[in-house]
Amino acid sequence: MSRKMGLSANLSQFTLEGQPFQIMGGSVHYFRVPRAYWRDRLLKMKACGINTLTTYVPWSLHQPKRREFNFHTQLDVEAYISLAAELGLWVILRPGPYISSELDLGGLPSWLLRDGSMRLRTTYPGFTQALNAFFDKLIPKMVPLQFKKGGPIIAVQVENDYGSFAKDESYMPFIKEALQSRGISELFLTSDNHITLKSGGVEGAIRSVKLQRLNQRHLRDLNPNSPTMVMDFWTGWYDVWGDLHHVLPPEDMVSTVREILRRGMSVNLYMFHGGSTFGFMSGALDKPSYKALVPSYDYDAPLSEAGEYTPKYHLLRDLLSQFNSRLKTKFIHDMPALHYKEAYEAAIMYQHLSLWDALSFTEGPFKSLKPVNMENLPVNNGNGQSYGYTLYETTITSGGPLKSGDNVRDRALGRRTLSLLVENCGRTISLVGDILLNNIPLRDFTIYSLDMKPSFIDRFVLYQAPWKTLPENPSFPGFFVGRLFAYGYPSDTFVKLPGWEKGVVFINGFNLGRYWSIGPQQTLYLPGPFLNSGINQVQQCTNLHLLEGWFEKFGNMLVCFLAEIWKMEETNKIHVNDHVNDEF
Repeated sequence: MSRKMGLSANLSQFTLEGQPFQIMGGSVHYFRVPRAYWRDRLLKMKACGINTLTTYVPWSLHQPKRREFNFHTQLDVEAYISLAAELGLWVILRPGPYISSELDLGGLPSWLLRDGSMRLRTTYPGFTQALNAFFDKLIPKMVPLQFKKGGPIIAVQVENDYGSFAKDESYMPFIKEALQSRGISELFLTSDNHITLKSGGVEGAIRSVKLQRLNQRHLRDLNPNSPTMVMDFWTGWYDVWGDLHHVLPPEDMVSTVREILRRGMSVNLYMFHGGSTFGFMSGALDKPSYKALVPSYDYDAPLSEAGEYTPKYHLLRDLLSQFNSRLKTKFIHDMPALHYKEAYEAAIMYQHLSLWDALSFTEGPFKSLKPVNMENLPVNNGNGQSYGYTLYETTITSGGPLKSGDNVRDRALGRRTLSLLVENCGRTISLVGDILLNNIPLRDFTIYSLDMKPSFIDRFVLYQAPWKTLPENPSFPGFFVGRLFAYGYPSDTFVKLPGWEKGVVFINGFNLGRYWSIGPQQTLYLPGPFLNSGINQVQQCTNLHLLEGWFEKFGNMLVCFLAEIWKMEETNKIHVNDHVNDEF
C-alpha cells in the first residue's frame, strides 16, 4: 500500500495525509529492552495515549567490526518498527550516526579510532566512507517502512544534537544527502537544545528543540511559520556514578506536557521507557569533569526500567486520555498486566580465578615500547579492543610519583610490580600517551587485552581454567562464579551485591552491566528472559577499587596501598530479590 501525502509542516501545524496531526511521541530504544519485552513495553506506551514511537539506531552495535553487520535478534530494528506498526504506532527514526553521550562513544564504533587522523562527525574521508558503508546496509531496510510506502515511519532525524559540536559546516548537508540518496523521502528533523538550534540545523529540515522546562525564549529561534516540535522533552535524567539519583516530580512533568499540548505543539517524551544499557555500553560525561554513567537507564521515566507503571505514567495517561477524547481519537483503555517479579535465594560465589591466572586465556600478550590504546591493539581481526579491561605491565627500578599526564581518563589500578589495569568507562578517551615515573616516561610494556566478550569467558571452560575455592576475604581482582536456582518459569528480579566493591556481572554469559559500591545504583535489573528454569551461572569480574594517590615506597619498588578492598558484609553472597525500590 502506498500513500501520497506523508507528514508535512504547514504554517502552524503538522498534517498527515492532509489532516491535522499532533505528534504525541515517546522514546523507547529497542537495544535497551529485551526483545521478549518489546511488545509489552510498546503496548503500555500505546495504552498511555502515545501515538508515535521514536528510537535511535546504534551504529556501534550494528557494526561491531568494520566488515561485520548485525541486524538480528535483539538488533532486528526492522522487526521492532514493524511491531510498532502492528500496534498502531507511528515511528520517528533517529539513525544518527551520533546518538548521545549516554552511549559509549556516542554510539559510534570504536574501530573508527584506529585511524590516528580520525575526525569524528565531520566530512573527513575516513569517517564518511565508514558511515556510507553502514548506511548502505541500514537505510535500504528502512526505506520500505516509510509512511509513503505503507509503513509507520513518518519522519527521520538528521544526526543528533550537532549544534553542540558543529565542527564542520558541510557535515549536516552530507548526512541529509546520504539519507535522501538512499531513498528516505519522509519529513526531515534536526534536534538541538535552545542555545545551539541554529548551528545544528540544515536546510530542508524542521528544527526541533530539547528541553525540560517550557520557556518562550527557548522557542523563539525555532522555524518561523512552521509547527513547533519538542523532540526531547526530558521526563527525568540519567545517573552517573558517585552522584545522587535524578528525579523530576510527576506533577512538574505533566504540567509541562499539558502546556505543550495546549499550545498545539508536538512533543516526544525522552524517555517514555528508558530500559537498561547492558554490558559496557554506558557512556560518560567529559565536562565539567569526567563521570561515567550507570547501566540503568531508568531515567525516572513514566515506565520504569523494569516496565512498571509509575505515578508519572498514571498522571500522563489521564492527561492524554482527556486530550484524545477532545480530538475524538481512539484510545486504548486497557493497561497490560505487570510481569511478576521473584525473590530468589542468594547466589553463592564458590570459585574464583585471579586476574593473573586469567591472563593466559587472553589474546596476546603484546610487547610494545610505549603504551598502546585499546582501540589500536592487534586484536579482534584488526578491529582493536572495543570494551572491557586492558592490563599494562612494565618493570620499574625505583619508586617515586606516578602520573599519566591526564591520559588515563577512565580508571586504572596498580600492583606491586607496576601493572595498570585500565577499564573503559564511556570512552571519552582511553589510555593514550606516556605514563611517567619521576617525570620519566616508562617503556617496554607487556599488554593484555581482556575484552570480556562471551568468547573470552568461554575460554575458561574450553581450556579448563584453574578455578580455585573462593577464600573467605578475597583481596585481588579476578573472576568469580556461582549458581542461582530459578524455580519454574523464570521471573524478573534484581541483583544486589552487598560488600562487593566494583566489577561487572554476567548471567548465563550475558553481561548485565557494571556495579560499583559508590552508587547511586544499588542493584542490576535481571529480566526473566535472561534466566533458565533451574540452574543459572552467575559470573563476576571484580577489580580493585582505585585509591588515587595512595602510593608508598617499599624498598626500591612502588607499591599501591590497597587496604580494605571489599569489606565482605555477607561472605560470598549475591542477593537476588524483587525489591524495585532498592535499585537507587
